[in-house]
Amino acid sequence: MVMSQGEQSEGGEKGENISKELIGVGSSVDESGSRRASPQPPVVVSISRFPQSRTSVGVTKVYVTIPLERVGAVVGKNGETLKKIMEETKTKITVDSVNGVAVIEPASPNTSPYDIMKAQDVIKAIGYGFSPERAFRLLDEDTVLIVIDLTQHVKDSENHLVRVKGRIIGENGKARKNIEEMTDTYISIYGNYVAIIGNYENANIAREAIMMLIEGRQHSTVYKYIERLMRQIKRAQITKLWEQQ
Repeated sequence: MVMSQGEQSEGGEKGENISKELIGVGSSVDESGSRRASPQPPVVVSISRFPQSRTSVGVTKVYVTIPLERVGAVVGKNGETLKKIMEETKTKITVDSVNGVAVIEPASPNTSPYDIMKAQDVIKAIGYGFSPERAFRLLDEDTVLIVIDLTQHVKDSENHLVRVKGRIIGENGKARKNIEEMTDTYISIYGNYVAIIGNYENANIAREAIMMLIEGRQHSTVYKYIERLMRQIKRAQITKLWEQQ
């Protein structure tokens, strides 16, 4: 899939040699006869209620929609990506490749709600354009996924959306890369969404920086803001370590 300036995701190509029972990306045919997937934002469409301390096999289910063109990335070559998600989160995941829906269930009574939440986050992150390798960072305990819906903050104009996405990405991706490096986060611009992966504090700083760009602030102002907050975080960490000694 060719990405426009406003649709730069973080990799993760469709899996190859995947059995038809497991994956068959739904698509439509355009006027040239080429197949193309119909993009839809990944969202949780239904979450069953379960106790905080446990899940119920056969009862607890979480449904997550996946853009059809990202289903292959979720499954991976020969199903390896999906297999790793299930192993790391102690879940059972079934992918409906025609409708672009993943069903997450506990693999055993020992599967916790936290495990299911982490599996959900990884699938959503891949759906938002991250490579599986970057999405797997969400398996770390203190790592979160933050998503910004640009349509909620930008005027209802395609040209305006393109300009805003261009500001976030920057020339040759420079602005996005700078924010990633300064905050130690991963950022994906996919469709009308901006997704961020990082620890809680850093990801929220990256989110605020992106919101500043959406509001029209200069890149230099945004970078200074990031530097100031990251210094505050480092000072707080050093102080905490000093007090623990």
